Amino acid sequence: MTDAWHELEGPGPASVTVGGVAVSPGSRVMLCPKGGRDIWDVALAGRTAVVEGIEASLEGEVQLAVVLEDDPGRALGEARQIGHRFFFRLDEVEPLGDLEPTAGPPRILVAGIGNVFYGDDGFGVAVAQRLGARELPAGVRVEDFGIRGIDLVHALQDDPDAAILVDALPGQHAPGTLTVLEPEIDDDVPAGLEPHALDPVSVLRTARRLGAAPGRTLIVGCEPQTRMTGEEPDVVMELSPPVAAAVDEAVALVESLVAELTERTVES
Repeated sequence: MTDAWHELEGPGPASVTVGGVAVSPGSRVMLCPKGGRDIWDVALAGRTAVVEGIEASLEGEVQLAVVLEDDPGRALGEARQIGHRFFFRLDEVEPLGDLEPTAGPPRILVAGIGNVFYGDDGFGVAVAQRLGARELPAGVRVEDFGIRGIDLVHALQDDPDAAILVDALPGQHAPGTLTVLEPEIDDDVPAGLEPHALDPVSVLRTARRLGAAPGRTLIVGCEPQTRMTGEEPDVVMELSPPVAAAVDEAVALVESLVAELTERTVES
């Protein structure tokens, strides 16, 4: 079993073959660590786990990210928390092909987007931070991505069942107005990411070009009052009053969307 992975390591193939058996996310495996001396090797040997993802290093080595089937904190592992999510080489697991794979709760990614130095552009970050302090259903991952577009691309390559992107969304509405959109991605438009900005549609287009196939994707947007370009002499780290007042409303809206998406995913 390995201890940690470098940040640059990314998603691997959709499935792998172990002992002649196809293994993919959701497959059940028995853990057979080869080390034997590490305390984690001893603790995890013989345990039953569920494959959460398949990842590859820059050198091409493929490993399975797993969560223990009987772990009370399994949802933490699915949210990539240390101590609940483990990595094993393909020769360190034994597929349990004679048993039905267990279907965990729907995996929903909630991504806060925005630049906290650009006034109301920090709306998505504020919502993600507020949601992160609340108790959400198992399988829901909330993360503040800020302007880290490539990190969000990698998260979407994990193919969540649904994704909710929260961002400031300039339009023709009154400041603080919330809007829910389901973007249509034009594959004919070139993909690309700005190094110091994060455009949700560009991220979705880039993720799709790299093979990501997330389920339904929604954007929860808020009409900003302060619109900054980055050329201003001073930074603004506060939301305007109408946008700040919309944060709690957006938190409730995201929670209702999570409940709706969870119900639809389970029914389908």
